[in-house]
Amino acid sequence: MNRPPTVRRAAARALPVAAAGLAVLLLCSCGGPVQAGAAAVLDGERISLTAVQERVAELRTVTAASPGDAEAGAEGLARRAVTQLVLDALVARALADRGLSVGAGEAAAARAADEAWAGGPARLGQLLAARGVPATEVDRYYLQQAGIRRLAAARGQDAGTEAGDTEVRRALAEAAAALHVRVNPRYGSWDAQRVALAPDRPDR
Repeated sequence: MNRPPTVRRAAARALPVAAAGLAVLLLCSCGGPVQAGAAAVLDGERISLTAVQERVAELRTVTAASPGDAEAGAEGLARRAVTQLVLDALVARALADRGLSVGAGEAAAARAADEAWAGGPARLGQLLAARGVPATEVDRYYLQQAGIRRLAAARGQDAGTEAGDTEVRRALAEAAAALHVRVNPRYGSWDAQRVALAPDRPDR
């Protein structure tokens, strides 16, 4: 049996490859110091520490059920939260720069298709929770994935293919450059392989 198309193709494949081109753009040293009280700054717009704390609280609802989660600690959850918030902004900017948009209806349709595959909303919720997507973030998740698919489709590609990944990577890299992304060093630096902020290590 195949996995849900949105969960498998847009998230599991496109995002990891798409982030590869962002490594040098999202390092905490890029563009000067981050404003006080900000987790990250994108084109002068702050992602506040409060926003990160709120997202961390939401993530705790799913990681509490995953005792083996290596990033279930406070620092790991904070890095995951900042990663999600930054990627949301990059996808939105990449779409806007190309005159593209995604609507709630498109995201809802993808969610409904995945619910049908999974055997209902409850089961899909469990699958998404296992991917670190709490119930409060499901709508945002599907909007982000719809945006990723739209970025690839605008170049005649499928986000679940290598060619589609390349197009998404290019779009997000351009968005990161345009937004002059700066990340607070307390959250580490961008790990292109894991599509997440990794803790800085003194031996690097």
